[in-house]
Amino acid sequence: MRLEYIKNGDYFIPEIVLSEQAIKPLGKYGRLRQTYLQEHRQALFNHLVLSEKLFPHLNEVDEQAQHLLDTMIPPMAKAAEITEQLKASDQIKWVGLMNTVKAQVEEIIFAKLIYV
Repeated sequence: MRLEYIKNGDYFIPEIVLSEQAIKPLGKYGRLRQTYLQEHRQALFNHLVLSEKLFPHLNEVDEQAQHLLDTMIPPMAKAAEITEQLKASDQIKWVGLMNTVKAQVEEIIFAKLIYV
């Protein structure tokens, strides 16, 4: 492989161009993973960028996190006895309990997917 260099002032900088990839917008969990990698796992982040695997990795993490969120909330809500009847009779309590369940599921997602 032959590298081309561009002169910038007194320096020669290698001309490295990444291939074009279809990039879909990142969700909440993909952006959290990206921030974590940038701040705490710089070597892995740089490797993923240079190998052009960063966005596929972030999209995969985001999809897995959404899947976990969608599959874990209903059984946990059922176990906590959060029902439609509760929603109809006491909306504030229902919202509070659902927020608690979602926070618990997000903690699991953070521990298993984001901060590893």
